[in-house]
Amino acid sequence: MAEKKVKEKNLARKELKRKVAQRIKPAANTVTSNRLKLLVTIVGRRKAEYYEDLLQEFDVNMQMTALANGTATEKTLSLLGLTDTDKAVIFSVIQESKIPDALHMLEDKFNTIKDGKGIACTLPISSLIGTLIYGFLSNNRMAVKEETK
Repeated sequence: MAEKKVKEKNLARKELKRKVAQRIKPAANTVTSNRLKLLVTIVGRRKAEYYEDLLQEFDVNMQMTALANGTATEKTLSLLGLTDTDKAVIFSVIQESKIPDALHMLEDKFNTIKDGKGIACTLPISSLIGTLIYGFLSNNRMAVKEETK
């Protein structure tokens, strides 16, 4: 008899959880459906503008480029036949759903363009302040419009 009451309570809890989950479905433009990541791309300085333009195709609304130098010694560079140590680090905010396509395109360009070698990786963005900033960075005009009304 006691087991039957426990089973009934468990079924009632499961049913209540299911009903609550149905009511709280995320909308299409929520943060959980459009998470943002920071794409870090390191390329030769002469090719930086080219890669910035390529990344624009993936709805990247904010990019920042920092100039850098390679850290290899002169001896290592001469052994490998390399001379150019001037680099550019491109920081791009990109939607998580567009990362596979962007990385595939970058890998293809790294392998096919003369002097276009580079490396790219992504880092998670754990928080942002405000929906307007999120809407701008994710290229989500609906979030920006909803906030300004």
